[in-house]
Amino acid sequence: MPKSWATLGVDLHLEPTGPGLRRGLTDALREAVRTGRLAPGTRLPSSRSLAADLGIARNTVADAYTDLVAEGWLTSKQGSGTRVADRAVIPPSGTGPGRRASHRPAHDFRPGTPDLTAFPRGEWLKAARRALLAAPHHTLGYGDPRGSVELRTALAGYLARVRGVRTDPDRILITAGCAHGLRILGAVLRARGVRSVAVESYGLDVHWNQLTAADLRVEALPYDDLGTDPGGSAGAVLLTPAHQFPMGVPLHRDRRTAVVDWARHTGGLVLEDDYDGEFRYDRQPVGALQGLDPDHVVYLGTASKSLAPGLRLAWMVLPPALAEAAAEAKGKVDTCGVLDQLTLAEFIVSGAYDRHVRASRLRYRRRRDALVAALALHAPDVHVTGIAAGLHAVLRLPPGTEQSVVQSAAWQGVALHGLSYFRHPKAVTERLDALVVGYGAPSDRAWAGALEALCRVMP
Repeated sequence: MPKSWATLGVDLHLEPTGPGLRRGLTDALREAVRTGRLAPGTRLPSSRSLAADLGIARNTVADAYTDLVAEGWLTSKQGSGTRVADRAVIPPSGTGPGRRASHRPAHDFRPGTPDLTAFPRGEWLKAARRALLAAPHHTLGYGDPRGSVELRTALAGYLARVRGVRTDPDRILITAGCAHGLRILGAVLRARGVRSVAVESYGLDVHWNQLTAADLRVEALPYDDLGTDPGGSAGAVLLTPAHQFPMGVPLHRDRRTAVVDWARHTGGLVLEDDYDGEFRYDRQPVGALQGLDPDHVVYLGTASKSLAPGLRLAWMVLPPALAEAAAEAKGKVDTCGVLDQLTLAEFIVSGAYDRHVRASRLRYRRRRDALVAALALHAPDVHVTGIAAGLHAVLRLPPGTEQSVVQSAAWQGVALHGLSYFRHPKAVTERLDALVVGYGAPSDRAWAGALEALCRVMP
């Protein structure tokens, strides 16, 4: 049987055009490199392999490669093959502004992202290996839409121990992030006859949009010194009670009791977003609201802050009356990979997760302290609040200065969000000028320079 060289090389889709095979192939390769479709460093198929794939003579491919090496588009070294040269990429027409908008800032203080350089790669790899070797073959099938039983069991024990959550594995649903969970809940609530959901005056529009997409009316709740006032006539309420995002304060104990009583008396539902419950510094941990009434509170947690958002792993703890309906709704939009679920389960059970969280808590507390000290020295008129927990702080500014500070920071390569960025369009709360500064994203190596740059843009 003749050898098929096309099966032995690197795949590459090309459509040579124009007069002459050599010129058409050369132009197609040049355009692929010029526009970035072939990234710098990409190894190209051998001339024999590409010729077999395209059904043309090997010399034609070799000549095209030679021309592009001479022009500087490609490089060729003995033993390394032919690769795309390292050069600037020119975006196709119409994509320039989008590419500029996605340019990474020199210093990123936008809240919501942890230090990704601190992801425990070594421990995670060990856990992945152990989990994969121990996994029965059937776990690699379509499986339970609720998620792997290993992760749900591990989470039931962990959440009970650390956050005071009362549940069992059958009432836990694994999701691909909090927004994914809210999309599922939106469908469930709508099917149960709920028409409106109350949300906090400050929060994330991506969460509000998930509820709106489910054809639910979203109402904004008032906010004051005690936190969000959870009163209202909606059928459900979305809160961040342990650490209000972005204001950074816990819901007052009287209001915690009041919102649970409201749910019991009206049959309403509390959606509790516990996005960074592991991180607290100067206060005792605030237990999950779900522990007060598991029948009327949906608990939403995530690995996005404790590990990395790119894992796309989160979870919901559901009241018994909603568990089956939520699993059915999730089965229609299932997006959670089982291997990462098994790895996280092993990571938790082995104790590696606890060790990582404790180390991260210490690192972020040091950053928080450095941030407060630097601002006290260089910007004494800026009042820092919401710093007892979490990965961000709220910096109160002189009235009328928020937008100018954000714009000035952008010009100097410092990415910031003002408090108004998180304000609900229907909020009735008094407007405040402030910055929401996330101190999780900069790496330890870049932290000192990032902090110095932040202080320079303060009013």
